[in-house]
Amino acid sequence: MSITWKNKKNWIKSAHNTKWCLMGCAIGDFGTIAYFQFTQHSLSTLIVMLLAMFNGLITSVIFETIILCRAKFKFSEALKTALGMSFISMLAMEVAMNLTDYILTGGAILTWWVIPISLLAGFITPWPYNYWRLQKHGKCCH
Repeated sequence: MSITWKNKKNWIKSAHNTKWCLMGCAIGDFGTIAYFQFTQHSLSTLIVMLLAMFNGLITSVIFETIILCRAKFKFSEALKTALGMSFISMLAMEVAMNLTDYILTGGAILTWWVIPISLLAGFITPWPYNYWRLQKHGKCCH
Protein backbone atom coordinates (compact mmCIF):
# COMPACT_ATOMS: atom_id res chain seq x y z
CA MET A 1 0.00 0.00 0.00
CA SER A 2 1.51 3.31 -1.02
CA ILE A 3 0.98 6.39 1.07
CA THR A 4 -0.01 9.85 -0.02
CA TRP A 5 2.25 12.78 0.79
CA LYS A 6 -0.67 15.22 0.48
CA ASN A 7 -2.39 14.83 3.85
CA LYS A 8 -2.21 18.39 5.23
CA LYS A 9 -3.60 17.36 8.63
CA ASN A 10 -0.82 14.79 9.10
CA TRP A 11 1.86 17.22 7.89
CA ILE A 12 0.71 19.66 10.58
CA LYS A 13 0.49 16.98 13.28
CA SER A 14 3.89 15.53 12.36
CA ALA A 15 5.38 19.04 12.37
CA HIS A 16 3.98 19.60 15.87
CA ASN A 17 5.44 16.30 17.09
CA THR A 18 8.78 17.02 15.41
CA LYS A 19 8.86 20.45 17.09
CA TRP A 20 8.48 18.93 20.57
CA CYS A 21 11.18 16.37 19.85
CA LEU A 22 13.48 19.12 18.55
CA MET A 23 13.00 21.15 21.71
CA GLY A 24 13.94 18.18 23.88
CA CYS A 25 16.95 17.28 21.75
CA ALA A 26 18.17 20.89 21.53
CA ILE A 27 18.17 21.35 25.32
CA GLY A 28 20.61 18.52 25.93
CA ASP A 29 22.60 19.00 22.75
CA PHE A 30 23.15 22.76 22.95
CA GLY A 31 23.54 22.63 26.72
CA THR A 32 26.37 20.11 26.40
CA ILE A 33 28.09 22.06 23.64
CA ALA A 34 27.78 25.29 25.64
CA TYR A 35 29.20 23.63 28.74
CA PHE A 36 32.27 22.39 26.90
CA GLN A 37 32.60 25.62 24.92
CA PHE A 38 32.91 27.66 28.13
CA THR A 39 34.79 25.11 30.26
CA GLN A 40 38.44 24.21 29.99
CA HIS A 41 38.70 20.58 28.84
CA SER A 42 40.88 18.27 26.77
CA LEU A 43 38.15 16.33 24.97
CA SER A 44 38.19 16.13 21.20
CA THR A 45 35.48 17.78 19.11
CA LEU A 46 34.16 14.33 18.18
CA ILE A 47 33.76 13.29 21.83
CA VAL A 48 32.02 16.56 22.72
CA MET A 49 29.64 16.16 19.78
CA LEU A 50 28.91 12.52 20.66
CA LEU A 51 28.18 13.56 24.27
CA ALA A 52 25.94 16.34 22.96
CA MET A 53 24.01 13.85 20.82
CA PHE A 54 23.66 11.41 23.72
CA ASN A 55 22.47 14.15 26.07
CA GLY A 56 20.09 15.42 23.40
CA LEU A 57 18.50 11.97 23.17
CA ILE A 58 18.21 11.75 26.96
CA THR A 59 16.64 15.20 27.37
CA SER A 60 14.25 14.48 24.51
CA VAL A 61 13.01 11.34 26.29
CA ILE A 62 12.71 13.25 29.58
CA PHE A 63 10.89 16.14 27.89
CA GLU A 64 8.48 13.79 26.09
CA THR A 65 7.83 11.87 29.32
CA ILE A 66 6.92 15.11 31.10
CA ILE A 67 4.62 16.17 28.25
CA LEU A 68 2.87 12.79 28.29
CA CYS A 69 2.50 12.85 32.09
CA ARG A 70 0.86 16.27 31.77
CA ALA A 71 -1.47 14.67 29.20
CA LYS A 72 -2.64 12.30 31.97
CA PHE A 73 -0.43 9.30 31.12
CA LYS A 74 0.78 7.26 34.08
CA PHE A 75 4.52 7.81 34.55
CA SER A 76 5.44 4.26 33.54
CA GLU A 77 3.33 4.48 30.36
CA ALA A 78 4.69 7.96 29.57
CA LEU A 79 8.28 6.75 29.93
CA LYS A 80 7.58 3.61 27.88
CA THR A 81 5.97 5.71 25.14
CA ALA A 82 8.84 8.22 25.17
CA LEU A 83 11.42 5.43 24.96
CA GLY A 84 9.39 3.68 22.26
CA MET A 85 9.22 6.76 20.07
CA SER A 86 11.23 6.59 16.94
CA PHE A 87 14.87 6.68 17.87
CA ILE A 88 15.52 6.78 14.13
CA SER A 89 13.86 10.18 14.06
CA MET A 90 15.68 11.47 17.16
CA LEU A 91 19.03 10.17 15.99
CA ALA A 92 18.56 11.69 12.52
CA MET A 93 17.69 14.99 14.21
CA GLU A 94 20.81 14.90 16.39
CA VAL A 95 23.09 13.97 13.48
CA ALA A 96 21.64 16.76 11.32
CA MET A 97 22.06 19.36 14.07
CA ASN A 98 25.64 18.36 14.88
CA LEU A 99 26.69 17.88 11.26
CA THR A 100 25.37 21.37 10.49
CA ASP A 101 27.32 22.77 13.43
CA TYR A 102 30.45 20.93 12.31
CA ILE A 103 30.19 22.08 8.68
CA LEU A 104 29.53 25.72 9.62
CA THR A 105 31.86 26.16 12.61
CA GLY A 106 34.26 23.24 12.71
CA GLY A 107 32.17 21.58 15.40
CA ALA A 108 31.03 21.98 18.97
CA ILE A 109 30.80 25.77 18.75
CA LEU A 110 27.57 27.66 19.38
CA THR A 111 27.24 31.08 17.84
CA TRP A 112 24.15 33.24 17.48
CA TRP A 113 23.89 32.57 13.75
CA VAL A 114 24.49 28.79 13.75
CA ILE A 115 21.76 27.91 16.28
CA PRO A 116 18.74 28.68 14.03
CA ILE A 117 20.38 26.95 11.05
CA SER A 118 21.14 23.90 13.17
CA LEU A 119 17.58 23.85 14.53
CA LEU A 120 16.16 24.10 11.01
CA ALA A 121 18.32 21.17 9.85
CA GLY A 122 17.29 19.22 12.96
CA PHE A 123 13.62 19.87 12.21
CA ILE A 124 13.58 19.25 8.46
CA THR A 125 15.60 16.03 8.53
CA PRO A 126 13.18 13.78 10.51
CA TRP A 127 9.94 15.57 9.58
CA PRO A 128 9.18 13.54 6.40
CA TYR A 129 9.89 10.31 8.30
CA ASN A 130 7.58 11.39 11.11
CA TYR A 131 4.87 12.20 8.53
CA TRP A 132 5.37 8.81 6.85
CA ARG A 133 5.18 7.00 10.19
CA LEU A 134 1.98 8.84 11.09
CA GLN A 135 0.45 8.38 7.64
CA LYS A 136 1.34 4.69 7.23
CA HIS A 137 1.16 3.37 10.78
CA GLY A 138 -0.91 6.02 12.57
CA LYS A 139 1.95 6.36 15.08
CA CYS A 140 3.04 9.59 16.65
CA CYS A 141 4.40 10.51 20.04
CA HIS A 142 1.44 12.58 21.34
